[in-house]
Amino acid sequence: MSGILDGKRILVTGMLTEQSIAFHAAKVAQEEGAEVILTGFGRMTLVERTARLLPKAAPVIELDVTSPEQLAALAARISDHAPSLDGIVHSVAFGPRSVFDFLAADWDDVATAVQVSAFSYKALVTACLPLMRPGASVVGLTFDAGVTWPHYDWMGVAKAALESTNRYLARDLGDRNIRCNLIAAGPLLSMAAKSIPGFGDLAEVWEKRSALSWNLKDPEPVGRGVVGLLSDFFPQTTGEIIHVDGGVHMMGA
Repeated sequence: MSGILDGKRILVTGMLTEQSIAFHAAKVAQEEGAEVILTGFGRMTLVERTARLLPKAAPVIELDVTSPEQLAALAARISDHAPSLDGIVHSVAFGPRSVFDFLAADWDDVATAVQVSAFSYKALVTACLPLMRPGASVVGLTFDAGVTWPHYDWMGVAKAALESTNRYLARDLGDRNIRCNLIAAGPLLSMAAKSIPGFGDLAEVWEKRSALSWNLKDPEPVGRGVVGLLSDFFPQTTGEIIHVDGGVHMMGA
């Protein structure tokens, strides 16, 4: 049986553990026929160990999205494994602990959050442009920045910057027939969640307001949403944010 990504080559960034959205995006992409290349940063032994849990072996490239040198070399390093790309998954975000205190955070820490969580989206895609085929799809991960959330603070501002970056990137890459979209995911019990003070308060919002049953321990629905946008089933959708959050975004009081 053929899959919706048959013959496509996909770069998935930001994988760390089996609980990460990146892992499940890579897993579902492989199950749907894609050839996957991974990037990770920092704890590379853990990244490589996690990669071995995928259905098929996948090469792993170390990438610091804030390093101009590594970004400049990225296309060549990908070319060691694939001659072109049909899709990119941006699953990279970080903010120092102080950014979760809106009034107390200083600019240096906020700048780090914005660079890693928003500017890196543009930086990653432009680094890969020499390899991207017409019809390629870029998918990033956000946490709905249209509203405020308990404790999320400057990371919410960084996500708002990411959402705006997505629209401008979609505008500028449209003439190359490259689509750029985001998935707004609900909260998940991942390594990233552990760095958010008061994460339990966010989770409680979903317990009370999710229209569909939301499982904090199951990233696969988000991974499936990513793969859907990577496929050819959305050929005229770009600059969009698709919610995979159990419906919380549309609930009123």
